[in-house]
Amino acid sequence: MDFRLLGPLTVVVDGTSIPLGGPKPRTLLAVLVLNAGRVVTGEALIAALWGEDPPGRARAMLHTYVSVLRRTLAAAAPASGELLIRQAPGYLLRADPQSIDLTRFDQAVLAGRQALADGDPARASAVLAGALALRTGEPLGGVGGDWAERARDRLTDAWLDALESRLTADFRLGLGRTLIGELTALVDEHPVREPLRALLMLALHEAGRQADALQTFHHARRMLDDELGVAPGPELQAALRSVLSRPTGDRGPAATPVAVAVPRQLPPAIAGFTGRRDEVRRVVDALRPAGPAAARICAISGKPGSGKTTLAVHAAHRVRQDYPDGQLYASLGDAHLEPVDPDEVIVRFLRGLGVADAAMPAAAGERADLYRSLLAERRVLVVLDNAFDEQQVRPLVPAGAGCAVVVTSRARMTTLPGASLLDLRELPEPEALALLAAVVADDRLRDDPDAARKIVRLCGHLPLAVRIAGARLAARPHWPAGLLVQRLSRQDHLLDELVIGDLEVRRSLALSYDVLTEPERTVLRRLALLGVPEFGSWLAAPLLDVALPIANDVVERLFDAQLLDATGVGSARYRFHDLTRAFARELCELDPDRPGIRAAVERICRAMLELVRLATARMPGSALHTTPKSEGIDHLDAVTVNELLAEPGPWFESEQELLVNLVELASELDMVDIAATLAVELSTSSYAVHNRFSQWRRSHTAALDAARRVGDRASAALLLVGVGRLYYEQDRFDEAVAHLNQALEIHHELDDSGAEARTRLELSVVLRERGRYAEAEETVAPAMPVLRSAGTAEERARADHNLGMLRCEQGRLAEAAQLTGAAISAWRSAGNPRAAALAQRSLGIVHRAAGRLDEAADCCARAVAVLRNTETRLMTAYAEQALAKVRIRQGRGREVRQALDTALTTCNEMDDGFGQGLMLRTLGELELALGDPEAATRYLTRSLAWWQALDLPVWQARTSRDLAVAAALLGDRRRAGELRAAALAVFERHGCREATEPLLLTSTPEASQRVL
Repeated sequence: MDFRLLGPLTVVVDGTSIPLGGPKPRTLLAVLVLNAGRVVTGEALIAALWGEDPPGRARAMLHTYVSVLRRTLAAAAPASGELLIRQAPGYLLRADPQSIDLTRFDQAVLAGRQALADGDPARASAVLAGALALRTGEPLGGVGGDWAERARDRLTDAWLDALESRLTADFRLGLGRTLIGELTALVDEHPVREPLRALLMLALHEAGRQADALQTFHHARRMLDDELGVAPGPELQAALRSVLSRPTGDRGPAATPVAVAVPRQLPPAIAGFTGRRDEVRRVVDALRPAGPAAARICAISGKPGSGKTTLAVHAAHRVRQDYPDGQLYASLGDAHLEPVDPDEVIVRFLRGLGVADAAMPAAAGERADLYRSLLAERRVLVVLDNAFDEQQVRPLVPAGAGCAVVVTSRARMTTLPGASLLDLRELPEPEALALLAAVVADDRLRDDPDAARKIVRLCGHLPLAVRIAGARLAARPHWPAGLLVQRLSRQDHLLDELVIGDLEVRRSLALSYDVLTEPERTVLRRLALLGVPEFGSWLAAPLLDVALPIANDVVERLFDAQLLDATGVGSARYRFHDLTRAFARELCELDPDRPGIRAAVERICRAMLELVRLATARMPGSALHTTPKSEGIDHLDAVTVNELLAEPGPWFESEQELLVNLVELASELDMVDIAATLAVELSTSSYAVHNRFSQWRRSHTAALDAARRVGDRASAALLLVGVGRLYYEQDRFDEAVAHLNQALEIHHELDDSGAEARTRLELSVVLRERGRYAEAEETVAPAMPVLRSAGTAEERARADHNLGMLRCEQGRLAEAAQLTGAAISAWRSAGNPRAAALAQRSLGIVHRAAGRLDEAADCCARAVAVLRNTETRLMTAYAEQALAKVRIRQGRGREVRQALDTALTTCNEMDDGFGQGLMLRTLGELELALGDPEAATRYLTRSLAWWQALDLPVWQARTSRDLAVAAALLGDRRRAGELRAAALAVFERHGCREATEPLLLTSTPEASQRVL
């Protein structure tokens, strides 16, 4: 069976093509063949088949296409066995690599290029010609869609690269003049491909057509400037120098003595240069002659695509009149993985200065001496582009005081003596917009300024990316600006969009990536996998499984390489540029070391889990540990842990997104145990305290899906409890009950009595809040013996507290006081003052219900005092409300208005609907006590709307009873009677203590009166 991609998509068996079906099956086959031997996820296949908007039945349709394709392949070659198999999380095509024309093409190209490198152009030409012959038409012919277009572009680029290698081999065989026709046609077909134009120039020159060769260069320069706003690249520049340095017909060696010429090697001035006003001024000032001194040096550094070369060339043209003896230019790196030898550059510079090959010194040291001598008394500007390091630059710095040097490099040239340093950052948004407008010279951006802003933001304000995005838009006048925004917004394909001609953000980033060491590459990839733009440097330690000092050094080297930015002076936190992160994430997805990735994710999850536990313990009001377990965290010492958690609240805030992403990442990798543990720990630490419902939902949903996917029912039940608690915190009581019941059923099936008891306790709390008191008691009753005999101190305290509040609602106040008091003592003994304070508030409510107002006030005031010292704003608000209720009963209501207003604001800001209803009702009771029933009615009506929205009948009845008091005070006794009767019916139906309580306006002796 032969799979053919380099032409119409075809599968050939015994010389006969087999039918492949319609467009979707053909696309499916193409994706699988291009990834033969690798699992392709179902999501990736769906994206390739339907793009960003798949139909609702996409997964079912995918299964159908796979089944049909599997049968087709099996019927065509039954002896081959099952070629297409299901392998989590997708599908795998088990095809012999040699049966795929693309594999044979890649192998032949590699062999041809190796022959070229070995000095065997004849063999290279023959082997590469054989590879090129494998193409039978447009690659992936018959396959449509965005995915196919991107894949087709990549295959076409690979074919053109191979073609350029074959043409290079033919040149070395002396066949250049025979290639003019072929090269002319190729240049017409691929006008922005500079290597082809460079070869055409050399072929024309070899044929004695120097004028035509120069015309080819000038035409290319105008075209690149007009269409892309860029200057000719190094290959075209090198071809021009070759044509100019070897006049037609002059093939013999020069025998003239050394004579200094005036080189003019600067690349063309940048047409329409935009922005960077301050940076241009700084470079120009650094290069201006300033009296007798050493040569002036300006070193420009910056991340890939930041416009270092553009700035350097622009500034060089601004000052070239100050250097009448010439300007020298050399690229010291660019596409080369190894730095260019400075001696090679010196030879080129000497030739530019008029030194003939026959006069060139043989020894490298002598050539360097001659270079310095020629420039000692001259005024020459030297531009050194894409330098690797200071060691490469130093030999090229002239000795003459009249010279100047501008260096561009991705690394910071901090040890280059006397250099003015400029670190180039992203463009400010106004300058990025101006650059985009300069490239797209029509009305589309002016008509849609919002789209223009989104484009430059999606490009990360990086000049190269902005220029490419603008060039793409300019090349497609039928595209509205909003369409480009949509295409750039697809994060998985962002770098695919930032390509035009030979300009490519991905390639620019790859140049920096390729020179990294393996640890640096690994950290960059795995940091991107974490999905956050900003992170602490310590994360590199568990990601690499190395000691912290080694990890810090690796991160610092990535910073030096301009692939990471520091967040501030003295900070141990770093951030990705958006495009660098997208590039690194692509590489991580292609990383074949899946076991290594899993191990790294587990290490970092376990480290974060311990940090979460320590941070929780150190939060104000939590159970504190005198000796932190920091020695138990792998890769981190106690000093580092203490620095990280010096302020646990802000630490939680800064790491929220990372923590959620880790749960999601571990879940994607089916690491259910650590995902579930971390998700549950988070839900009991910071989410509930700060109402971070979105993060809570994301983490639990991801871990629950993974648990169900792998069949881990125990973890699924644990997470169902967490989701139930989330819905309880969100006042979505019915959904909370449903999820807790699901968990309860699983625990019962697994015969896990402890987990079942804990879940019964959680369910009882929800049912109590829902007003279903009998059901709440029935639910928790079987759990109490288990919790009291085998539960933790925390669980026993929670059980007593819940049962105590249930007894309070039922009017069994003596039992309620005993149980809540026991909970307070247990929590204090366990060193958990925050929980003890919440139980103290509950005891205050019990005393208030019993009419013991002084005791109630004391309890609530104590709770407020403790909770104010914690970072639990919401619980503090609830304690303030409880104290306010007592003060109102004591006739001291005027003292608590500000506290109630603040509590209401807190509940609003934290999206707590129950709290808003409670605070509004208490404000209404305050107005009743102060004798303003109209104001009270307004507050109480708003409160009633909340209880109705939350479907809490007991709280509706309580508020209706208060409205009855307001109606009576306003003289509407009929309305008051109806409201009180309706409330009383609810109290009796639910078994509430209010069923037997008198209806009082206040409880002060002076004002106490029976209203109804």
